[in-house]
Amino acid sequence: MDKAIHKVDTMALSIVFLNYNRLSETRYTVEHLRKLLGERQDIEVIAVDNASKDGTREFLQKQVDWLTLITLEENTGIAGYNAGFKQAKGKYVLVLDDDSHPVDNVTLDRIINHFNTQQHLGIVACRIETLEGQLTPSWHLPKRDKPGTSMAFVGCGFAIRRDLFEKIGWYPAEFFLYQNEVEVAIRTLCQHYTIFYDPDCRVVHRQSSHLHMNWRRVYYPTRNTIWIIRKYFPFPLSAYLITSRLCMGLIRALQARELGWYYRAVKEAFAYPIVPDVLSQSLLKQLKPFSRQNSLFHQLLGWW
Repeated sequence: MDKAIHKVDTMALSIVFLNYNRLSETRYTVEHLRKLLGERQDIEVIAVDNASKDGTREFLQKQVDWLTLITLEENTGIAGYNAGFKQAKGKYVLVLDDDSHPVDNVTLDRIINHFNTQQHLGIVACRIETLEGQLTPSWHLPKRDKPGTSMAFVGCGFAIRRDLFEKIGWYPAEFFLYQNEVEVAIRTLCQHYTIFYDPDCRVVHRQSSHLHMNWRRVYYPTRNTIWIIRKYFPFPLSAYLITSRLCMGLIRALQARELGWYYRAVKEAFAYPIVPDVLSQSLLKQLKPFSRQNSLFHQLLGWW
């Protein structure tokens, strides 16, 4: 583990991003953050390397004069983030991918101000856009690109209170990849905090396609989504959503020619022990976008 020594003991915001075998993207993010933050003493940067083998780790080791580097000996998926979250000194944490970055200091200042002035705000969901400034649509966020409450957030650009994040258990390590945002959103709502979407908090997602393997798109979303439904949704809604998710996963598996990974996902989705924690009707109402996203009926009609 490599760790930089900072000049301040307390900070308003910790920026944490995870890196895995995408040297060019990591280099872009690091150079942008270094230029953006300048001499700011109220923000720290933590980079977690998930056992990269392409030179990413070596590049990051040369940056420890201004950022904190955590190196892991194996790829632990999204659990790698947790090592960074636990070391964060900021009251709030801004989570990025290795291929995303905040547009400007206005974004960072707005995030800090939102938390400082809104006691019951748990998460700030950022606007995710392209390098050209175009909105990247996501069912996780409100359809209208205007400020307001949100069911969830996009994982490559959101901020959360560190003490809240710690209380709800950070990212669910068992997920490894995908749907961790939904799990964190649900846990946040269960703690009676709100999620607020601010389109003036802007994060660019450069959307690198490297390492986006078809089997991952089949395996993790199928398995992890069924875990969430089994845990939080009441019968008979849970039965319908699981059936829908199985159908949609099968279609994706056929398209990707990954039936083996689909079988494994289904097997693990039901074999894994889940302690039910069925949500209240008011919370289920807030989670309608998730239900519609995983409803075969709504997907066929394009009503998500």
